Amino acid sequence: MWPYVKAHLGQIVLLLLFAVIFAGVFALYHLEAEAVVYASILCVLAGSVFFAAGYVCFLRRKWLLRSLRPGIALSVSELPEPMGPIEAEYQELLRLVQTDRAALAGRYDRLAKEQEDYYAAWAHQIKTPIAAMGLVLQKEDTEAGRQLAAELLRVEQYVGMAMAYPRLARGASDYVVALRPLEPVIRQAVRRFAPLFIRKKIALELSPVDISVLTDEKWLCFVIEQLLDNALKYTPAGGTIRIFLEPEETLVIQDTGIGVAPEDLPRVWDKGYTGLNGRSDKRATGIGLYLCRQVLERLHHRAEMTSVLGEGTAVRLFLAHKELEVE
Repeated sequence: MWPYVKAHLGQIVLLLLFAVIFAGVFALYHLEAEAVVYASILCVLAGSVFFAAGYVCFLRRKWLLRSLRPGIALSVSELPEPMGPIEAEYQELLRLVQTDRAALAGRYDRLAKEQEDYYAAWAHQIKTPIAAMGLVLQKEDTEAGRQLAAELLRVEQYVGMAMAYPRLARGASDYVVALRPLEPVIRQAVRRFAPLFIRKKIALELSPVDISVLTDEKWLCFVIEQLLDNALKYTPAGGTIRIFLEPEETLVIQDTGIGVAPEDLPRVWDKGYTGLNGRSDKRATGIGLYLCRQVLERLHHRAEMTSVLGEGTAVRLFLAHKELEVE
């Protein structure tokens, strides 16, 4: 009630001032006090009726305006008729703001779409020289050729990240969620990095993963590839990477690499955060794990990283969920 009283405080003060004036005039003319009291009571009763009616209208209008909050960002056409010229001016200002906002949103969508189209065209064009270089390097069975092939594989990985980033930023909608066997997805990612396993002499221990999970096969493969890329990057030659299953559809990717500092663990999934390892490896961008988190959130999965500095890192993907329906 106080906002309504505050809004009409001037009228209440004016009413009290009139009562004082009447009392003063009656006193100057030596009229009976009962007349002043009677007139004041009548004025208070009449004022109370009007105050109550106005307050009921105030509450109704307030509830109506609050009910319009969810859709007011899209349209102001549902606003009630203005009560007075000042409110009409405010509504006109809202319409102008909404028009400008819609124009800005449209301009942003066009620019974002143009940027996404540019990334798509660039990625499509860059794949041709990458494939050509890969064919040439297949004939170069030398140490230098194998090293170039490994670097070319990283280039392909970065191209995939460049494609995924704008799509996730815009809220990619090409998810095809269905019950998929998990082991073929893992093997697809492992085959992609087979040359790096061989070149760095890193052992792979892949335990049987005989389950199916409710997921998007393509995007889950993207996540596993990013995690394998990180494991290979920070595991020295002669190390081991293990992929195995834990209860409740939890996939674990564990390495014997350099590990992650304890103070970095809470932030490794943040955008652009590279931590201690990133400062030693200047090529780190801090984007890979951020993209993984974005994909997993959209698929209703979850990831958790544990690590011991100097001993290795384990990433657990919690793939069990009941929120989505099988296609």
